[in-house]
Amino acid sequence: MPHAVREALRRLEPLLDVQVMGEAGSPPLETEDLDLLAWLQREGRILVTRNRRTMPTHYANFLEAGGHVPGILMVAEDFSIAQLVDDLFLIWSASEAEEWWDRLIYLPLVSR
Repeated sequence: MPHAVREALRRLEPLLDVQVMGEAGSPPLETEDLDLLAWLQREGRILVTRNRRTMPTHYANFLEAGGHVPGILMVAEDFSIAQLVDDLFLIWSASEAEEWWDRLIYLPLVSR
């Protein structure tokens, strides 16, 4: 996700812990899907991604092999940054992290 998403979320809630791939403490941008899913499991992080091409299949295979994922939020290509920030902030403020375990959810949450 673009850095603009993280910055907008932090303006709404400075305590929100958002990492962007490729930065210190997170996997490199070229990380393979299965390695990324293992990292998410270890770190307890929810993934926000536009990778609808390979991630859903790798996610299903990861779960089938006994892995667990804190959650994946799959973003539509035409979803604006403003809409994404709104949905992510709503998810963060209105739910608990445990509600997203082993779930792959497509965003937007509702049609606009």
